[in-house]
Amino acid sequence: MPRNFAVVDGTDAPSVARIGWYDFFREEHLRQLITAAIENNRDIRIAAARVAQARAAWRIEGAALYPELDAVGAGTRGRSVVSFPGLGTQAYDIKQVTAQLSAGWEIDFWGRLRNLKEAARNDYLATEEARRAVATDLIAQIANGYLLEREYEEREALARQTIATRADSLRILRRRYEVGSGSKLEMTQAQMLLAQAETALHALDQDRDVNRNALDLLVGRPVEIAPGHLGLAQTAPEIMLPPGLPSELLVNRPDVVAAEYRLRAADANIGAARAAFLPNINLTGSFGTGSSDLDGLFKDGSRIWSFAPTIVMPLFNAGRLKGNLDLAEARQVEAVADYERTVQTAFRDVSDALIRRRQIGLQIDTTRAMLDALRERARLAQLRFDNGRSAYLEVLDAQRDLFETEQALVQLRRAQLASGVALYAALGGGFVNTAFDTNAAQTGGQAR
Repeated sequence: MPRNFAVVDGTDAPSVARIGWYDFFREEHLRQLITAAIENNRDIRIAAARVAQARAAWRIEGAALYPELDAVGAGTRGRSVVSFPGLGTQAYDIKQVTAQLSAGWEIDFWGRLRNLKEAARNDYLATEEARRAVATDLIAQIANGYLLEREYEEREALARQTIATRADSLRILRRRYEVGSGSKLEMTQAQMLLAQAETALHALDQDRDVNRNALDLLVGRPVEIAPGHLGLAQTAPEIMLPPGLPSELLVNRPDVVAAEYRLRAADANIGAARAAFLPNINLTGSFGTGSSDLDGLFKDGSRIWSFAPTIVMPLFNAGRLKGNLDLAEARQVEAVADYERTVQTAFRDVSDALIRRRQIGLQIDTTRAMLDALRERARLAQLRFDNGRSAYLEVLDAQRDLFETEQALVQLRRAQLASGVALYAALGGGFVNTAFDTNAAQTGGQAR
């Protein structure tokens, strides 16, 4: 019996939220599509560029905590004219060459720079989680697109089989009409049945092409899916997917973790804004050598140095500092609300996925029972018509209902597998506790 998803049941089974995507999806063609998408998808590349930007911003803020050291070389040459009373003027050539090291350091007594660095760090971590969220959503979309591809394949096979059967029925009824043992109405009704199946097949071909285009966009290149049968009719619909504990949801779901990091960054920005009200202490100095010519630049007695500590106390800035603090506090309130909303959305997504999965399972059971009854009805209707005990309209209705129910059952089975994908994504599965890169993806997202 083919399995397309990891089967985990029992109390000792790991939560689905802690299963890497490579272990969750067992179909090799689907694994290849996901791997290619992680490498080529443009949304992933955009998210990776944003992560690189946030990492660079973090490095920039962190550098402000350390002294800045520069090497400075300078040379000047000019002429000065001096006037002496009663003696006239005298011109002098002036030359000066210096080489020195200059340093500057802001002493972070009040934690302003440390808070800015912490805010940048949390922004970076939030961006990294956002990239993981993009990847998780991408995996879910590809899995759903792949399931749709296989659904269309199975439904098209059913449609072609139905077309072949109805074409044979039409051929028989046309022959009966031609020899005078059947009516034209019966032949026309058989033509309607055949046209119904052919129309359904054309619609499936169109939907399949549209789905292929969507997969091309997601993967980032033209998709080649090898012919094959997903075997939805043989795939066990009772695959257990334990949802995991709420604490695991908060730890693993990337959008929740990203919202938490954004909240931490907002708190750090408040600390930086408050520290701006306090004195700013800077130490600057330089040490080097100077001379009127290059030959004497490094001789004894040519050393020069300076040291200039400064302290700046803000007194009046027209409310700019207070405005910055108010802005930081307002953003912190926004971050709290965003975090609460994200957590609520996460629990709703999990609840919706569980409800859909349970209800679809009940619909499958009902549809199976209905399909058995419709098959028997179609058999009896055909038997009654062949024995001249009913009109072909009875066969028409029975065959039409049977075809629609067969198609609906395939759709429900695909929807149940898709509900497992939705639950997996809602729990933050895919890149749980992993280094997010192509190598991790190709090795199944193993833990660091």
